Order: sequence, then C-alpha cells, then structure tokens
Amino acid sequence: MTVKGWCPGAHRPMMSGDGLILRVRPRLGRLSIAQALGLRESAQRDGNGLIDLTSRANLQLRGVREGTYDTAMQGLADLALLDDNAETETRRNILVTPLWKAGDVTTRLHDALCTRLHALPDLPAKMGVAIDLDRAPVLVRASADFRFERGPRGALILRADGAQHGHAVSEDTAVDALIEMAHWFAECATPDTRRMARLLETHALPADWCSVPPRTARTPITAGRVGIGRAFGAAFGSIDAAALAALMEDSGASGLRCTPWRIFVLEDARRCDPHGFVTQANDPVLRAHACPGAPACTAASVDTRALARTLAPSHPHGLHVSGCDKGCAHPRAAPTTLVGRDGAFDLVENGHPWDAPRQRGLTANDLLTQAN
Repeated sequence: MTVKGWCPGAHRPMMSGDGLILRVRPRLGRLSIAQALGLRESAQRDGNGLIDLTSRANLQLRGVREGTYDTAMQGLADLALLDDNAETETRRNILVTPLWKAGDVTTRLHDALCTRLHALPDLPAKMGVAIDLDRAPVLVRASADFRFERGPRGALILRADGAQHGHAVSEDTAVDALIEMAHWFAECATPDTRRMARLLETHALPADWCSVPPRTARTPITAGRVGIGRAFGAAFGSIDAAALAALMEDSGASGLRCTPWRIFVLEDARRCDPHGFVTQANDPVLRAHACPGAPACTAASVDTRALARTLAPSHPHGLHVSGCDKGCAHPRAAPTTLVGRDGAFDLVENGHPWDAPRQRGLTANDLLTQAN
C-alpha cells in the first residue's frame, strides 16, 4: 500500500497527521443517496467522521486508520465508488459542471471519454480535464489542463489551459482531439513543465488548436436555491458526515452533486434546518481559505481553521490561513495570507504563502487583537 504522495487517491492514499487520506472521484461528481449515506458510514467507521470537498469536486475520507483501510476500500467498491486499479483512477481526473442533465452533451462526452482513457499517454497525476459546457464557462478558475467549452454560437471547442483560444471540435471528434493534444503534451513536457499552462510558456500550440475564442465566463453557483435543488456551503470544504446525513434526510434530497467551490448541491431538496452548513451566498467564510492545519497535517505547526473562521468577517475581500508555506488550500495570491511558521504566523499581503512576508512571528492573539 502506498501512503505518501501529493495527489492522493483511494488506491494510493496519502498519510497525514490524522491518518490516511482516501480520495473518492464520483462519476459526474454525483452521489446517489445510497452512496452518500454509505460514504458517511465509512467516514464514521473507518475515519475521523469528516469528509473533504476538494477543489476538483472530489471527496476525501480523512483520518482513515491503516487497520481499517481494507474495510474502507471494500466499502467504496460496494458503493461503486472505486476504480478497478490505480492507473484508471489516476487517468479518470474529469471535472464537470454540476448542473448537468441526464443524457445531455456533458454526460455523453464524459462517458465517451471514460471509455477511451486507455488511449491517453502517461500524464502527470495532477493533470485533468474540465467539461465546461454550460451556456458560458464556469470552471475557468478550477484546476484543469484540457478544457471543453462553448465557442461562438454554442459550438464545442477544446482549449488548452493557458491558451486564450481553443480548437473547434464536434461531439464526435472531441475525444480524439483531446487524445491528440495529450500526446502532444507528453512529447513536449519536461520535469519542470508538468502542467499545460506551464508548458505553453515555452512551447507554442499548433495554430489550428488556438483559433476559436471561448464564451466569456460567468460566476459559478453559490449557496442558495439552484435549478435542480439547493446548494450548501461547506466552510473550508470540510463536511461533518453526521451533519450531512441529517441534512439529506430532513431535506428529502434525491442525490448529491459536488462542485470545486466548497459547495455541494442536494437534488430536489426542500428548505430545512441547514445543520451547520452555509446557506447565504455572501457568508464571508466562503471567501476564506484554510488547510486542516495542525495536528491534522504534519507539515503544519498552527491551528488554522478556527482562526480563519473568526477572522473571515474582517477580511471580506479574501483571507488565506495556511499551515505552512506550501499553500495547499489556495495555491494562489490572496489579499491577506497568514502562513504558519514555528507555532506563529507570517503575514503576506496580496501574495502567495511562499512570498516574502510583511510581518513575522504574529500570534493568534495578535491577529485577533488587530481584527478588533
């Protein structure tokens, strides 16, 4: 069993301070009620009772003990949430917009791609595909290297991440075009260029692959009523499994869909007690980022999420509390970033966790005093 790595799966979990992390990749980002309740049971039986909602619309069981790993894996298999092997799991890194309808072009393209995964070359584990075929793209800030989007008059395009324009495709040619682009990447990539956008800094795409502009992106969904049900926010992407089960039961939901925005959608849900989940689109906690911190992560020396929740209202434009300078929860610049170091915090303004701080050695009390 492999227990270390930067991109955990179920077949290849990662060890953290609170135990193993098992990543679950629901097909089309959806769980049936039976699957959601089964995952809740596994989280409580085999892990620490928490489920992470990731930035790629996957789910993670946290705190799985090595002695219960096999039980957790069998549970995932019984729920049809486990790929046959690690290679398939790694290749099936597909993100879709959450409001798809059964039988639409998103589901058809997703299914067609799943049958052709074997034709993809070996790619870095973090590389993925976004199927972003709403009337306008919503996944442009989500991590992906190959993007199916809408072009002028709604036509399909395949756009390499980092390129402004894409390649005109049809539904029949889309998967072949993706496979061709993936092979081009594999031939050109080096150990320093393991994502598409990075490769395009030094390599030009073939001209006909970047000739059609995508439609202008629109704002993603947030907490509140949506067309297929109700959307709920999970602060920092952390879901209490017992609270989720209670919410699904009280709301009468018929399914759960994941998003990359720390939002999950309950299909056909009626209004009910939110059981601690976020229901207001303007709640500042949805604009704050924080990794699990110490003691859940061995790289962290500070508690992150309690501080981030308290400080969020004082930083309406964005806050990132990172347990270390890797910035796993938000590998981008933020207006205010607090970076844990030796039990205290460094303050970075308008930068990344690894940027030079303006202040060092701040305690949590210092930061709370400043906020007040």
